[in-house]
Amino acid sequence: MKLFVCSKTLDRFRWLLLFIVFVLPQVSNAQWQATVGAQSHDKGKQALSFLPNEIWIHAGDSVTWKIETDETHTVTFLVSGQTRPPFTVGCPGATPDDSNFDGSSRVNGGPQIKGQLFTVRFPNVGNFKLVCLVHANMSGVVHVLDPAEPLPHDQYFYDEQAADQRRELLRDRAEDHDVDHERHDRLHEYEVATGAGEVVATPGGSSTISVVRFLHSPTVIHVGETVEWSNSNPSAPHTITFGAEPANLVIPSVNVKVDADGALHAVINSQTDSVHSGFIAAAPQERIGLAQAPLGFTRFRVTFTHPGVFNYLCALHDELGMVGKVIVLP
Repeated sequence: MKLFVCSKTLDRFRWLLLFIVFVLPQVSNAQWQATVGAQSHDKGKQALSFLPNEIWIHAGDSVTWKIETDETHTVTFLVSGQTRPPFTVGCPGATPDDSNFDGSSRVNGGPQIKGQLFTVRFPNVGNFKLVCLVHANMSGVVHVLDPAEPLPHDQYFYDEQAADQRRELLRDRAEDHDVDHERHDRLHEYEVATGAGEVVATPGGSSTISVVRFLHSPTVIHVGETVEWSNSNPSAPHTITFGAEPANLVIPSVNVKVDADGALHAVINSQTDSVHSGFIAAAPQERIGLAQAPLGFTRFRVTFTHPGVFNYLCALHDELGMVGKVIVLP
């Protein structure tokens, strides 16, 4: 039996094939993948980083970032020259998932934690800076090229690069342990290092390795003695909080005073007392061309007048295991 097909049908079929072969590859847009943050198994070491923090795509493509940590992050593209809102303001004005960013208006995923996704689409060519509003030294860049230009890397390359950077940031190096031991040895028996960290950079932006633990805890003292906490992280604030957590984590509780040298100081008389340091941060970095940064509060002291075990935490990172205790002997 012969099968007859009209010439008009064959012509339509040929045009469909030509469309599939030559047109669709030019108009289809790629969906790229990246991750945000990394953490050790005990959550004590946090890589505050976009992984990778530099990526090349075509105009019309989109990138989906997946949060990989219990630490909060944002995926944010600010307008060039826009004033970055401070950490205490939070992340107002979150935009919908799969928003377009062309440099003319801000795109912000808002605070997100482990497992959450946020996609941004890039309709125009340009070089766009990516930041986390929670962490000051956490940035990246998306290079958006014309579709006619070749891309330097594929998704496999970025996956491998992200894995390498993750291992590098979180690796347990022998020198890291030596530094921790040396830091511990230099501490007075009544001093507690509040976290630790290191800022690193690539051509795409900055990242921070952050240790969210109280070093030298538990601390053993006697009645009438004073413990001092100081923040050793170059960019992340912490709190020292005994008892109930206040609604406002930024400012100290009313029972905290200021010593002559600028350190905050409180007295705890009972295990039921609530004392909150507010934000304790390392001395700020100075930036050329900007006003000198105020010193702020870099130390916190507590004098204990009665024996007992006094538990405390960092109200910002207690869910990551940043807790400690002071044992006060008679």
